[in-house]
Amino acid sequence: MLLASPNSISIPLNRNVSRCFLYDRLSYSSRRRLNVRSMAKQTGEEVSTNGVAEKLAIAGGLIATPVIGWSLYTLKTTGCGLPPGPGGSIGALEGVSYLVVVGIVGWSLYTKSKTGSGLPNGPFGLLGAVEGVSYLSLLAILVVFGLQFYQQGSLPGPVPVPGDQCFG
Repeated sequence: MLLASPNSISIPLNRNVSRCFLYDRLSYSSRRRLNVRSMAKQTGEEVSTNGVAEKLAIAGGLIATPVIGWSLYTLKTTGCGLPPGPGGSIGALEGVSYLVVVGIVGWSLYTKSKTGSGLPNGPFGLLGAVEGVSYLSLLAILVVFGLQFYQQGSLPGPVPVPGDQCFG
């Protein structure tokens, strides 16, 4: 899709902004002009793949951020991450949640570098909300991990091992 705009807009370069529009034709033609062009285009493959990716990011982000909040609270209060749970399912959900948040932030930074703006808002503004909450989650991760490392000298490992203080 191509957004149409005028081919170019002439803007007179004038140091005195208040007098910018108070000039006669002779002085206007003798001034330098700044030509500004604006165009935006979106290819077809971006439209088709972003729909599925957006929905997956929304679903993943809405599940991952509360899990990370629970994990960080548990880490700060007990010094350990979430318990493994039945068959390791809670521990796996915790690990995947961290990856989802890092993936959303990475996708956002990539999009920002390519387009100059972050992720699109998505349906009902949910993708934009998930993007913002993912940045906040990443900040909380850095703060809690930093405090944990400062106070304990290390972070708990991702997999419980025998003899470990956390679930070992």
